[in-house]
Amino acid sequence: MTGREATLRPVRWRGLPRRRTLVRVTLVAVLLGLAAAVLRTPAGCPPGSAPSGSSAGTGVTASADAPSAGPQPLPDGSVGVPIRLAEPAALAVLRPGARVDLLVVPAGGSPDPTLLAPRALVLDVVEAGGAVDGSSALYLALPPEQARRAVGLPEGSRFAVVVRG
Repeated sequence: MTGREATLRPVRWRGLPRRRTLVRVTLVAVLLGLAAAVLRTPAGCPPGSAPSGSSAGTGVTASADAPSAGPQPLPDGSVGVPIRLAEPAALAVLRPGARVDLLVVPAGGSPDPTLLAPRALVLDVVEAGGAVDGSSALYLALPPEQARRAVGLPEGSRFAVVVRG
């Protein structure tokens, strides 16, 4: 051993760190803070921008609205109606507070969809994992006349929605 390795003297820091070292340490601290913020974001938080265009075969078009996360209260003069969509995957782009056009293709009728309820308010979205009976539904606020038409359709009618801006 050399004389220097055999001593128990503490290692001395030779002055303050250089500017490049301080910039690197600051950058690492900022990136770690950003990573912690991203990891703490709730899983149900929607991304900053909604996808645009339509999903293949779902009849759903996303908008850049920022509806609220919780169930909406029923507006005066409206009736709450559960709707089972022909394509349950479409529920992934819907949030309470959004406005949708409700389309229907009656069973045994023409393959062209009919506008049943324009600008219906989405009260709540229950996906298969959250429902008690394993089903999924979209709860809409409709005027009483449109609600009667929606529930009076023949068995086998298919519903779709288009998200409004």
